[in-house]
Amino acid sequence: MLTPHRQAADALLGVGRRGDPITRAPYRFVAIHAIELYLDALLLATGREAVDLRRMHHDIASRTQLAISTRLILRKRTMAHLMALSERREYLTTRYDPVATETTELNRLTATLAEVAEKVTAIIEDAKPSSRLDQ
Repeated sequence: MLTPHRQAADALLGVGRRGDPITRAPYRFVAIHAIELYLDALLLATGREAVDLRRMHHDIASRTQLAISTRLILRKRTMAHLMALSERREYLTTRYDPVATETTELNRLTATLAEVAEKVTAIIEDAKPSSRLDQ
């Protein structure tokens, strides 16, 4: 399932220019936000309350830990990246100081978004009741 945020991130990926980090900021911001929204979708689908998610602000590490406790299984590199995103407060840095030098490599961010999107989508799709008629 491609969400509008994932589609926007994909569209923005090609807009930036090499050697000019500020031109990559829109992609970074939307990609990180899309990751957060995928985790939120999983948590909501597994019974978490929206108010609890709002209390986390943009803490991706907390969301990730809760998602792992549901059924989400991520690769070690992806887990480490999600923890680093949260530790460095990369969402806020990208939003308010897009020229900052301490940011994730684009390849890693793209891979993390792809993995989270695929795995969360699969879990949510598997949880949906079957649309086939029982005969």
